[in-house]
Order: sequence, then C-alpha cells, then structure tokens
Amino acid sequence: METKTHSPLPVLRIGEIPPEEVPRRWMIEGLWGAAAVGIIGGAPKSCKSWLGLDMAVSVATGTPCLGTYRIEEPGPALIYLAEDALATVRERVEGIARWRGLKLEGLDLHAITAPSLRLDSPQDRQRLFETARRLRPRLLLLDPLVRLHRADENNATEMAQLLSYFRDLQRRLDLAVVLIHHTRKYVPAGSQAGLGLRGSSDLHAFGDSNLYLRRLREALLLSMEHRAAAAPQPVALELVTRDSATIHLEVTPRAPAEKSEEKLGLEEAVLRVLAEASLLTRSNLRLRLAVNNERLGQVLSRLEKEGKVEHGPGGWRRTGS
Repeated sequence: METKTHSPLPVLRIGEIPPEEVPRRWMIEGLWGAAAVGIIGGAPKSCKSWLGLDMAVSVATGTPCLGTYRIEEPGPALIYLAEDALATVRERVEGIARWRGLKLEGLDLHAITAPSLRLDSPQDRQRLFETARRLRPRLLLLDPLVRLHRADENNATEMAQLLSYFRDLQRRLDLAVVLIHHTRKYVPAGSQAGLGLRGSSDLHAFGDSNLYLRRLREALLLSMEHRAAAAPQPVALELVTRDSATIHLEVTPRAPAEKSEEKLGLEEAVLRVLAEASLLTRSNLRLRLAVNNERLGQVLSRLEKEGKVEHGPGGWRRTGS
C-alpha cells in the first residue's frame, strides 16, 4: 500500500530571521496606521462620524487631522454614511474644509451614493471591491457597521466572515478601512475601551488601529490603540460650533479628570451589579462589566476594605454598608 508523504513546513532558527527593514508606516501619524483596518467606537452622539469625516478630509487633502495629526500618506478617500442624507454629508465635509481654507471642489473625496450596502451579500461585496479598485483610495470609511450587514453581531463565526472581507480589501488594495461602530449602552468607566464594543469580541481583536470616543463630564475623550505601536495618551476633543459654517472637531488643551471618573464609575458599577444579582463570582463580574481583571481586582479590594462588599465561598456580594 502506497503511503503519501508530505513536504515539511519551512523553519528558521530565530537568529536567522532577518530584522524588520521596513519602518512602521502611518497614514495619520500616531492616529491610524497605513493600510490599517479598525474601528472608531463610541456611544451615540459621541462625534464618531465627525471624527471619521475629519480623517477622510485630512487624508484627501494632506492637511493635519483634528488640526494636530500629520498625514503621512495622503490620497483619495472613499466614504459611505448609511444613516445620513447626502446633503448632510456634503454640509459637514464643506464645513471641515472651509475651516482649513479649502474649497469643496478640490477635495479628492468620493461618497458612495447607493441607498443601501449589504456586505454579507456577495454581490455588494464585489461592487464595493470594484469601486475601490477603480478609485484606489488610501482610506475607506464605512459608517455605521450595523447598517452594512444582516449578520448576528454576537455570533463570532458570522462576524469573522464579515471582518475577513474587510481584511481582504485591505490586503488586495493596500488601503485603510475605518468602520464606525457603537459601544454598548452601559460601559463602566475604567474598563478597557475595546471591551465595550457591541457584539462579538472579534471586533476588538480585529483592529490594527482602533479609536474610542467617550464623554467625561463636559469633555470628549479620544483614546487610541494600535497593534504594532504603543498607545499614546488620550486627548480631549471639542466639536467647535461657534460658526455654523465651519463646524469641526479639534484637540483641546484641557485634560479630562479621567482617573477620578474611572474610579468612581467602576465602583458604582460594581455596587449596582451586585445589588441586582446578590452574589457573583469575579469572572461573572468581569463579563457583566467588560472590565480589565486587574482593574476589577483593585476596585473589589478597595470596596472590601470600605466594608461595602464581601467575598464568600460563592463569590462577591454587597454588604449594604
């Protein structure tokens, strides 16, 4: 009986692997990697679309994003805003451009005008690919993700299939894909930002560059994370509306009091959840709060010392103090 043989996999001693010669590429320095896929996440009304449009205008014109972040790889941008009328999109882009002293007609920025786009459909996937192949944009903005498919966001298999399509676009066309996505209605301060994204955890793991927006009292906080670079410090943003003709986002010098808000927010969240559930293990608390395990441990320890919670054989419970 003939036995089939297979060639072995190629291997190298670790010291024989050549060092990385290609420097890290940025499309928007410190904000978004070149040809990176990822998500702008945040609650409703947290200026996610404004941020996405600011990025698109910046890449299309080579002008600094948010007035601060340098464009390393400018080029055409392609956008699709499923929840906004085309006239509204034009008005917003025109305001951003006018603030920078640019004329709308000179922008290498293109809007998809189709009434709907379903990227779990092979036909619409191919149509988007052909559109991007023809225009060769450096950036593709899709807003919001929930309007682009009929898949179950909580089903990891279904979402993985959708996300693999975006990865395929990025690899075949060397473009950046920016997806706008919502966070859950309740995301306690102090939890890792990506864990608050609505749906499968694959969404957080998927991104090469991810941006998160959330409000801290009167301030809007932008957090950044990158797969291949250290995360910079969060910055405060403001939607400047003093002149209705030049509404735009910009970085402000004001630094939100994030740490005090985090401490207060997570402590309140733990007490609220324990009041509702009576008794929970630490693992169940982490799942409900979508919070970093180390951060949760610090808060539980502090609350236990204050006599507000106690730990027993079945888990944690609120003492009523």
